Amino acid sequence: MLSILLVTFPFFALVLAGYIAARQRMLPLEAIAGLNGFVLFFALPCMLYRFGATTPIAQLLDAGVFFTWLLCALVIVAFTVTISLNARIGWNDGAFGALVAAFPNTGFMGVPLLVALLGPRAAGPIIVTIMVDMVITTSLCIALSRLDSADEHGVAHAAQNALKGMLVNPLPWSILLGALASVFSFELPGPVLKTVGLLADAASPVALFTIGAVLARSQMRAALHDHPAVPLIDYLPVAAIKLLLHPLLVLLVGATAVALGAPLDRFALTVMVLIAALPSASNVSLLAERFGADNGRIARIILVSTAAAFVTFSGAVALMT
Repeated sequence: MLSILLVTFPFFALVLAGYIAARQRMLPLEAIAGLNGFVLFFALPCMLYRFGATTPIAQLLDAGVFFTWLLCALVIVAFTVTISLNARIGWNDGAFGALVAAFPNTGFMGVPLLVALLGPRAAGPIIVTIMVDMVITTSLCIALSRLDSADEHGVAHAAQNALKGMLVNPLPWSILLGALASVFSFELPGPVLKTVGLLADAASPVALFTIGAVLARSQMRAALHDHPAVPLIDYLPVAAIKLLLHPLLVLLVGATAVALGAPLDRFALTVMVLIAALPSASNVSLLAERFGADNGRIARIILVSTAAAFVTFSGAVALMT
């Protein structure tokens, strides 16, 4: 367990450092958008491109990982929406709550953390799950969020926005370009490769620091606008679904698939379970804010899951490796 904590502690310590920096105003809140932009448009795409280019194409087109992860994501979304809907929580808030329950923080935290724990071979399953979550799970939840809208074109408009967001998101494109480089054995020219490598190496520390800063900013904004207190029942169960139910479901579904002879590698299943054990994706807070959901509730789910994951994720690693 100590060896696991030696790997995981620095990652969560960087998140805490970003949180403290924003809370204490050592990092101006206005600068957080710049950090986000650097990670999203420069560092993380370079990291994903590098992994895609150096990963065998068969791992990037793993149907067993794709369908197992997709099935579990759909079950988590349906279950979370079902138990969340009440007099306070409509489709809009329920859908984004379901998204934080099903969407791990794979890009900003999972890629560097799991590769550090399990080696470069983990990159293949990670990339597959990122594609499922960014393209299918996110689009589905955005569409569901429009079901209680008075606008009869709400769902269609949301689906259009989701497609537009996917097209301008650099992460899927960087994965695709990396996959093409892998297929055609293409190598970037030396100086370009060195530049991509420097940006890729910067992704992990800056992304983790930014997660903490984003969480602090969400909490501070909620306090500034004097949002009413969010009942514990509205966010603690969703955090528990993310950290406990999601990885357990992936383990059960994946183990069943392996037992039935499905093309799912046991190492890939281990990677998937640990991805599911990650805290909620911090970018969902930005989506919730854009679509008018209760961002105070979403921010609390992300904050609780991130804080608790230091213990639960480390435990999952100890059990699975």
